[in-house]
Amino acid sequence: MSITNENELAGMQNVSKAVALTLKAMVDYAKPGMSTKDLDDYGAKILSEYGAKSAPYVTYGFPGFTCISVDNEFCHGIPSENRILQDGDLINIDVSAELNGFWADNGSSFVVGKDIHQHQKLVDASKEILEKTISNISGGKKIADIGHLMETEAKKRGYKVIKNLGGHGVGRSLHEEPDELLNYKNRFDNRRFKKNSVVAIETFISTDSSIAVELNDGWTMVGNRGGYMAQHEHTILITDGKPMILTEMNGIWN
Repeated sequence: MSITNENELAGMQNVSKAVALTLKAMVDYAKPGMSTKDLDDYGAKILSEYGAKSAPYVTYGFPGFTCISVDNEFCHGIPSENRILQDGDLINIDVSAELNGFWADNGSSFVVGKDIHQHQKLVDASKEILEKTISNISGGKKIADIGHLMETEAKKRGYKVIKNLGGHGVGRSLHEEPDELLNYKNRFDNRRFKKNSVVAIETFISTDSSIAVELNDGWTMVGNRGGYMAQHEHTILITDGKPMILTEMNGIWN
């Protein structure tokens, strides 16, 4: 969507606050020994306290309120009472929601408990790449050039990017134009970011794989060559200068 007045800005700020603070609370709440279903229920409770509705549940009938992916699961992991978090697990939580007709999206990967499997380096790379990427986005900037920046930064650190996942427009629905805001340079993409538009920018930084494939459950995605992936995501408002990061209070850069 494009923000055209103060009411629309306030609406986007309110739903962005709801998803950002829900994500932050879930990250803080996650502990070894709890199930991903317990963690999802906790997030659902917080969203409801804000009056927000889970976007994947409402939009796609997703079997959970947030997406929680663990270790080799890259994204869209289904919360389960049988999936018990272990010390050192790499976990991704993606929280998106609707509130009063506005939609926002954010996500974070992090290590549960102690970093006994050395995943923190991948997590930090994803955070750093998202921060650098967002700082380079402004109205008129070519979308493909931003994708090139993301892949270049990943390669510098010895990582790959997932080429069939990307960011997207957001605001009046969960996924809008511009779609396919990819983590690499698509030389056929001549689109540019538009001032006053709202987009969700997300990293997909991988150790071994470059494609995500869907499992038989119809939701969970893993790497075509295995390994691990870290994702971080903010909903932003594009300006002539530095973007307004609407979900900044999720604290993923703290």
